[in-house]
Amino acid sequence: MQNEVVSREEWLEARRALLAKEKEATRLRDSVNAARLALPWVKVDKNYVFETPEGRKSLADLFDGRSQLLIYHFMLGPDWDAGCTGCSFLSDHVDGALPHLNHHDVTWVAVSRAPLDKIAAYKQRMGWQFPWVSSFGSDFNFDYHVSFSPEDLTKDKVFYNFTPMQPADANDELPGLSAFYRNDKGEIFHTYSSYARGPEELIGTLMILDRAPKGRNEDSTMNFVRRHDEYEEAAKAPSCCH
Repeated sequence: MQNEVVSREEWLEARRALLAKEKEATRLRDSVNAARLALPWVKVDKNYVFETPEGRKSLADLFDGRSQLLIYHFMLGPDWDAGCTGCSFLSDHVDGALPHLNHHDVTWVAVSRAPLDKIAAYKQRMGWQFPWVSSFGSDFNFDYHVSFSPEDLTKDKVFYNFTPMQPADANDELPGLSAFYRNDKGEIFHTYSSYARGPEELIGTLMILDRAPKGRNEDSTMNFVRRHDEYEEAAKAPSCCH
């Protein structure tokens, strides 16, 4: 299917109309960002402990000397064979941002309930460098509503994305992003969390595809995505030199 083909003058008129909407969306995003920064905080009093390649660490340790911590709730359960495809897609975009985040006083850490050896094996397979720790045996994932026990999934409702939902629409692991702040006294505050499609803007490939002629070209949300080592090798484009 091909869009309507028009004259350059008609295209320019349509493009200017779209530009007005794009500017409106930018202003709305700025407003949402300001509201996000103005959210009240919740003090974290619970002592969470994580398994890391350097040994057991507290939530405070995960800040790695910085005052801001972003935790990506990566879907990799204790009995899973591989990480979630969508979480892997997002995580493909992280390593290049790390120097910029660290320089701006922000630490990024992925957290999963899978044991550390399973995390390490999958991380090596994917070739990632970002910190990734295990919350196995901790309440952390359950307290931040990204993991659900078999008992949870037999209840009438589970709580995800700040909303009660049907267990049939849930899973034992679900994605999310949480932000924390640590002040000079060492106090830690939970400042923000986002779930479901909330962290989608972190996926630069989607933002690029949105500008391509066919857009995301999907039948359902990200149904085209595979782990980056699972795509069939695309046919090479012919070279003008041959």
